[in-house]
Amino acid sequence: MRDLTFLATLIKKAALDVVNEMDLTGIRYGIVTSVSPLKITVDQKLVLTEKLLVLTRNVKDFEFEMSLNDGEKQVYKVFNALKMNDQVTLLKAQGGQQYIVLDKEG
Repeated sequence: MRDLTFLATLIKKAALDVVNEMDLTGIRYGIVTSVSPLKITVDQKLVLTEKLLVLTRNVKDFEFEMSLNDGEKQVYKVFNALKMNDQVTLLKAQGGQQYIVLDKEG
Protein backbone atom coordinates (compact mmCIF):
# COMPACT_ATOMS: atom_id res chain seq x y z
CA MET A 1 0.00 0.00 0.00
CA ARG A 2 2.82 2.35 0.90
CA ASP A 3 4.41 1.77 -2.51
CA LEU A 4 1.14 2.69 -4.26
CA THR A 5 0.88 5.93 -2.31
CA PHE A 6 4.47 6.79 -3.20
CA LEU A 7 3.82 5.96 -6.87
CA ALA A 8 0.66 8.12 -6.91
CA THR A 9 2.61 11.02 -5.40
CA LEU A 10 5.32 10.69 -8.07
CA ILE A 11 2.74 10.65 -10.88
CA LYS A 12 0.95 13.69 -9.45
CA LYS A 13 4.25 15.61 -9.18
CA ALA A 14 5.21 14.69 -12.75
CA ALA A 15 1.81 15.87 -14.05
CA LEU A 16 2.10 19.18 -12.18
CA ASP A 17 5.61 19.71 -13.56
CA VAL A 18 4.33 19.19 -17.12
CA VAL A 19 1.44 21.65 -16.64
CA ASN A 20 3.76 24.27 -15.13
CA GLU A 21 6.17 23.93 -18.06
CA MET A 22 3.41 24.44 -20.64
CA ASP A 23 3.16 28.22 -20.04
CA LEU A 24 -0.63 28.15 -20.49
CA THR A 25 -1.19 31.89 -20.17
CA GLY A 26 0.95 34.97 -20.16
CA ILE A 27 1.31 38.56 -21.16
CA ARG A 28 3.07 39.28 -24.44
CA TYR A 29 3.92 42.52 -26.24
CA GLY A 30 3.83 43.03 -29.97
CA ILE A 31 3.79 45.51 -32.83
CA VAL A 32 1.16 45.81 -35.55
CA THR A 33 2.98 45.03 -38.79
CA SER A 34 -0.07 44.90 -41.06
CA VAL A 35 -3.59 46.31 -40.73
CA SER A 36 -5.38 44.53 -43.57
CA PRO A 37 -5.01 41.65 -43.07
CA LEU A 38 -4.20 42.23 -39.40
CA LYS A 39 -0.81 40.89 -38.32
CA ILE A 40 0.98 41.43 -35.03
CA THR A 41 4.62 40.51 -34.60
CA VAL A 42 5.45 39.31 -31.10
CA ASP A 43 8.96 38.03 -31.58
CA GLN A 44 11.08 38.06 -34.68
CA LYS A 45 9.86 34.52 -35.35
CA LEU A 46 6.22 34.81 -34.22
CA VAL A 47 3.71 36.65 -36.42
CA LEU A 48 0.09 36.42 -35.28
CA THR A 49 -2.64 36.57 -37.93
CA GLU A 50 -6.31 37.54 -37.58
CA LYS A 51 -7.34 33.93 -37.01
CA LEU A 52 -5.33 33.82 -33.78
CA LEU A 53 -6.38 37.25 -32.48
CA VAL A 54 -9.34 38.28 -30.35
CA LEU A 55 -9.78 42.05 -30.32
CA THR A 56 -11.18 43.86 -27.30
CA ARG A 57 -13.14 47.10 -27.49
CA ASN A 58 -9.94 48.95 -26.56
CA VAL A 59 -8.48 48.23 -30.00
CA LYS A 60 -11.55 48.53 -32.25
CA ASP A 61 -13.68 51.40 -33.51
CA PHE A 62 -17.06 51.45 -31.80
CA GLU A 63 -20.16 53.61 -31.41
CA PHE A 64 -22.18 54.49 -28.33
CA GLU A 65 -25.21 56.58 -27.47
CA MET A 66 -25.04 59.43 -25.03
CA SER A 67 -27.14 62.42 -24.08
CA LEU A 68 -25.73 65.65 -22.71
CA ASN A 69 -27.64 67.81 -20.23
CA ASP A 70 -30.77 65.65 -20.44
CA GLY A 71 -30.95 66.32 -24.17
CA GLU A 72 -31.63 64.03 -27.05
CA LYS A 73 -29.51 60.90 -27.40
CA GLN A 74 -26.75 61.18 -29.94
CA VAL A 75 -24.47 58.54 -31.41
CA TYR A 76 -20.74 59.08 -31.02
CA LYS A 77 -17.94 57.08 -32.63
CA VAL A 78 -14.66 56.24 -30.93
CA PHE A 79 -11.76 55.59 -33.30
CA ASN A 80 -9.63 52.98 -31.55
CA ALA A 81 -8.75 50.70 -34.48
CA LEU A 82 -5.21 49.40 -34.64
CA LYS A 83 -2.76 51.19 -36.91
CA MET A 84 0.63 50.29 -38.32
CA ASN A 85 3.39 50.22 -35.70
CA ASP A 86 0.97 50.35 -32.74
CA GLN A 87 2.53 48.64 -29.74
CA VAL A 88 0.02 46.25 -28.18
CA THR A 89 -0.38 44.19 -25.04
CA LEU A 90 -1.64 40.65 -25.60
CA LEU A 91 -2.81 37.90 -23.31
CA LYS A 92 -1.80 34.46 -24.52
CA ALA A 93 -4.71 32.09 -24.04
CA GLN A 94 -4.34 28.41 -23.21
CA GLY A 95 -1.73 26.70 -25.31
CA GLY A 96 -1.11 29.74 -27.50
CA GLN A 97 -4.08 28.94 -29.74
CA GLN A 98 -5.44 32.46 -29.36
CA TYR A 99 -4.15 35.82 -28.24
CA ILE A 100 -6.41 38.48 -26.76
CA VAL A 101 -5.34 41.99 -27.77
CA LEU A 102 -5.97 43.85 -24.52
CA ASP A 103 -4.82 47.37 -25.28
CA LYS A 104 -2.38 49.54 -27.20
CA GLU A 105 0.21 51.97 -25.94
CA GLY A 106 -0.38 55.67 -26.31
